[in-house]
Amino acid sequence: MISVVIPVLNEAENIPKLLTHLSQNAIGKLLAEIIVVDGGSTDNTVPLIKNHSSPFPIKVLESAKGRAKQMNLGAKNAQGNILYFLHADSFPPKGFDTLIAKEIAKGNPAGCFRMQFDSSHWWLKLVSWFTRFSWRACRGGDQSLFITKPLFQEIGGYDESYIIYEDNILLNEIYQRTSFAVIQEKIKSSARLYERKGVWKVQFHFLIIYFKKWRGASPKELFNYYKKYL
Repeated sequence: MISVVIPVLNEAENIPKLLTHLSQNAIGKLLAEIIVVDGGSTDNTVPLIKNHSSPFPIKVLESAKGRAKQMNLGAKNAQGNILYFLHADSFPPKGFDTLIAKEIAKGNPAGCFRMQFDSSHWWLKLVSWFTRFSWRACRGGDQSLFITKPLFQEIGGYDESYIIYEDNILLNEIYQRTSFAVIQEKIKSSARLYERKGVWKVQFHFLIIYFKKWRGASPKELFNYYKKYL
């Protein structure tokens, strides 16, 4: 069974749409639960989740702010043997639950979906096109992540010292250990950061963050840079 884990912070605009989408697009009766982990929202996020009607159990957990901490808490409380980490503004394809289960059955203990941004910008279309490949450089949190609970526990979960870049740290650990499947059906993810800050500005600063990490920058240094420029 699959436990969906969604970290949120002030996602009142998106979370009802995502919960409805999950209910309408899980076709295999394979979802054990949907776990939404709130990092201290000050808007209407939590009441909206608690009042949402769904055919699947929805748990709301309160956590310290930080996606790594939030996702680890969700995983710790998950009943399913497969964890599916999903951003609040990413919408997986029809039958995502059966697609994930099929990959696990093939012997792939971790993977993601090919991604499509909800934008017509040519650069974001190009970036999305490359997510069809299994190369490590083509991975990111917006593609979501499914992983067996034993593998997640073996790795030790997300590194909570990272406020940003936590997805990449976990992906590095997965790629070092095992095969990684890329399901070719597309997950549609929001380009809102690119739209708000500008495509080239965001892309430039993401590359700088990647370079800084390669040069050995600490989690705090990466976060301070992100906070300053994005």
